[in-house]
Amino acid sequence: MTGGASAASPLTGRRVLVVGASAGVGRAFAELAIGVGAQVVLAARRAERLDEIVAATGSGLAVAGDVAVEDDRRRIVERAVAELGQIDLLFYAVGLSPLQMLEHTDADTWRSLFETNVIGLQRTLAGLVPHLAEGGIAAVLSSEMVGRPRPGLGAYGSSKAAVSESLRTWRLEHPEIRFSCVYLGATQPTEFGDAFDMATVVPLLDVWARHGLMQRDFMETTDVAALLAGVLGTALQFPGVAIEDLTLRSPSPVVGPQ
Repeated sequence: MTGGASAASPLTGRRVLVVGASAGVGRAFAELAIGVGAQVVLAARRAERLDEIVAATGSGLAVAGDVAVEDDRRRIVERAVAELGQIDLLFYAVGLSPLQMLEHTDADTWRSLFETNVIGLQRTLAGLVPHLAEGGIAAVLSSEMVGRPRPGLGAYGSSKAAVSESLRTWRLEHPEIRFSCVYLGATQPTEFGDAFDMATVVPLLDVWARHGLMQRDFMETTDVAALLAGVLGTALQFPGVAIEDLTLRSPSPVVGPQ
């Protein structure tokens, strides 16, 4: 997204860190925030993707790093603080998702999943909390699968349930900061299922449909990012109001078994 800043946007002039900014909703949110005149630091593993955004928008600071690696997490926090000072909004959009039945999910996969989806978030928050502005927002993408598990995605859903539960404790331990958990439904285009084995996916589609776990239409990534930018940006203007849990899901009908 390019173009000048829009004075009408509640994100204009805000100090924003987007973690997971190289693809999907994280990328769309980062591009939108830059486009409306926010001061944005973009973090993700793939430096070339971040550089593309900075080049296309003409703004933003790119910091390459993997939240599963302690030194990378520390560098992301340090660079963000050096660039922004206090941070008004953290938008955290990191999520690793293997497609495996639980009985076939080995210990290494569980460890990798939790190191990225859960521990990476916790340690990033631990580093950032002292630098989040009073009344600032830490918005974290979770999944609609929390409480509505899908066969083949049980490990992913479990990691997102851990994310959601941890945010409840962060709220109690740091009431000066607003922690928002966004339960996100099926959205495209993203890279969520890019690595899925189609031989595994196809039979699971009927299982998901049979349990009412699929909707006919997906949400558009840019629509989701725009809605969240509006909601979170507006919330920054009202520090006495917290958005603790927000579910975004397509309003389309549920798909039945084929």
